Amino acid sequence: MRGGAPPPLSLYVHLPWCVRKCPYCDFNSHALRQQALPEQRYLKALLEDLETALPEVWGRTVTSVFFGGGTPSLFSGHVLEQFMDTVRSLLPLAPGAEVTLEANPGTVERVRFADFRRAGINRLSLGIQSFHDHHLAALGRIHDGHEARQAVEGAMMHFDHVNLDLMYGLPGQTLEEARADVQEALSMGVSHLSCYQLTLEPNTPFAHSPPPALPAADRVADMEDSLSELLSTHGLEHYEVSAYARPGHRCTHNLNYWTFGDYLGIGAGAHGKLTFHDRIVRQMRHRHPEAYMAASRETGFIQESHEVLARDLPFEFMMNALRLCDGVDEGVFQERTGLALEGLHPLLLRLQERGWLSSAPGRLQPTKHGQQFLNDVLQQFLPEVPHA
Repeated sequence: MRGGAPPPLSLYVHLPWCVRKCPYCDFNSHALRQQALPEQRYLKALLEDLETALPEVWGRTVTSVFFGGGTPSLFSGHVLEQFMDTVRSLLPLAPGAEVTLEANPGTVERVRFADFRRAGINRLSLGIQSFHDHHLAALGRIHDGHEARQAVEGAMMHFDHVNLDLMYGLPGQTLEEARADVQEALSMGVSHLSCYQLTLEPNTPFAHSPPPALPAADRVADMEDSLSELLSTHGLEHYEVSAYARPGHRCTHNLNYWTFGDYLGIGAGAHGKLTFHDRIVRQMRHRHPEAYMAASRETGFIQESHEVLARDLPFEFMMNALRLCDGVDEGVFQERTGLALEGLHPLLLRLQERGWLSSAPGRLQPTKHGQQFLNDVLQQFLPEVPHA
């Protein structure tokens, strides 16, 4: 607990299967192909994993739950309800805790939204990416624009908190098309938008064979600025690098990540971060679904575990906190890392002089210029990098 109360605790649950893996995706996801979804086998592994991990989080309240993937909406509402019932029986769940499910339009029908709601899901995150059929086809998505619109309409009927994932910088995309996607999302009344630039991640099909007609870097920058202005004009606050929300609708779960909170990660390949009184530990479960389901309380579900060294904590903290447009209070650094901030003051002053960090007293906050060069800012906090 680093000398004080532990940080807030979230629960992340990874459901790793997709109907088809998208060519830009570098997440731990696995195409089902012709096999049946092993819901009950996987649920059994999740519950045993959770029970095995209880001593590490005993007595701590869970502030949020997030089902990520993969495509979690492939799972039935009944299985999700079974899981949530067990969570409530084993761990204190905060009153009104945010419970998010990621869903893809090609894997949901309206009746399933009602099932998800009954299971305890109160926030839905839809992977729309675009409303334009030709862009969806270029991205390898299994849904079209019509299915995307139907999914949003169904979600809005059952959930007060709905997020849409949208992408820009797509092959052949114009500024007008990128704005049209955002305007359509706004017209549907959603409370949260995540707008991501398409990036060619290593070891993905797009990295090996980039799609043609990718917009130039300056065109992508114009899209980013234009979309940010459009969203702000319509009352959505830009609160994180890629996240926009109406007041009162920021994602609690992600905010816990970005403020260096704790999270127990269960499921195939799930990552976790847990704070103890004398150390901070990062964990990763077995990545392959079969290896994960074959694990047990005796053999262990954790594939990797390591303590975060004190010299690495400034980088790890800033890597999260500086994604937030408003940054964090300086006191959060000491609370979450157990380190005094004084040792970083010369570096922080240099970053302020460069115009990368705000000079607002008592806050660790990137400037707009600093957010544009966030990787360069973060490199300054790496222990092996000489500070320029």
